[in-house]
Amino acid sequence: MEVVKDIRYVGVNDRAIDLFEGQYVVPNGMAYNSYVILDEKIAVLDTVDRAFGKEWLENVEKALGGRTPDYLIVQHMEPDHSANIHVFVERYPAVKIVSSAKSFAMMKNYFGTDYVERQIPVADGSTLDLGTHKLSFYTAPMVHWPEVTLTYDETAKVLFSADAFGKFGTTDTQEDWACEARRYYFGIVGKYGVQVQNALKKLAGLDIQTICPLHGVVLKENLGYYLNLYQTWSSYGVESDGVMIAYTSVYGNTKKAVETLAEKLQEKGCAKVVVNDLARCDMAEAVEDAFRYGKIVLATTTYNAEIFPFMREFIHHLVERNFQNRTVGFIENGSWAPMATKVMLGMLEKCKNLQYTQATVKILSSMNDENLSQIEALAEELK
Repeated sequence: MEVVKDIRYVGVNDRAIDLFEGQYVVPNGMAYNSYVILDEKIAVLDTVDRAFGKEWLENVEKALGGRTPDYLIVQHMEPDHSANIHVFVERYPAVKIVSSAKSFAMMKNYFGTDYVERQIPVADGSTLDLGTHKLSFYTAPMVHWPEVTLTYDETAKVLFSADAFGKFGTTDTQEDWACEARRYYFGIVGKYGVQVQNALKKLAGLDIQTICPLHGVVLKENLGYYLNLYQTWSSYGVESDGVMIAYTSVYGNTKKAVETLAEKLQEKGCAKVVVNDLARCDMAEAVEDAFRYGKIVLATTTYNAEIFPFMREFIHHLVERNFQNRTVGFIENGSWAPMATKVMLGMLEKCKNLQYTQATVKILSSMNDENLSQIEALAEELK
């Protein structure tokens, strides 16, 4: 596939994978992207997962049309992009490897060699002249590994963005980009908002007309939309108006309180109410929703003088990803010694800029009239 003049897509689609990185449900599979720039000198950007080495090499050879590549540009050393470096070097013994110093150190760990005789180390401000196409490199440490480098083709106005602007799903999956890109971002990159912001600042002055990520589709139109979303996500801003409710329930009483709150919020004209049963939903979807909306309610039972395991896991995911800039409300249930709100507050102490609602709901086994009044007050405060 031609991306733009002289640039070919040579990646692969993985339709067999069920869990990406061992934890993210990917019903529409994954794409491992790779690109070839055809010029006086030829550069191949990144390899693919080892299971697809044969298919990828066939794609590369077809794009080359009998020519020999001069450079392999390695932007990211995670194995779904780097696993075939050794295979590529064996196939093309004269090729030079262009990458960051940290990447070469990682190659030694993965392959037993850092290819010292082939190295072309690059850092911020480094350039590579292919003839017509002029490439410049920008380090993007911790987006989302420390060795990451982004590549900008100033001739074609193309940004090769490594894992940034990636998404779950194959390249031929027809779906809303933001849904799976958001879940991918907050699951995998979300902890590193500051680092993403730093990378965006480096790229701010570039004339970018096409974005070529290592996962998902090539982005060509309405790039401001994608850039603005990344700006919002990485600054932990609020993307959508609404309230997200995350809950666990053992015998249905906490669930009943959550359903009552959702109804009250809708009656009061709340723009959007999203409810996630943490025992049954995709945890990554719940995390995505928590970062999407500006207000969140955590509802759970006291369990072993702690909180129910799915809620504990959920809050752990939020804290790990630097959850911040949100309004948080609580619903707790405890038959004899309610502890849930206290435990959840303690877990959230590491988070920045959280505001807590004055209204809280404390249920003793099942809802009563006082609880209904508490839910009404909580809904009024959150609407």
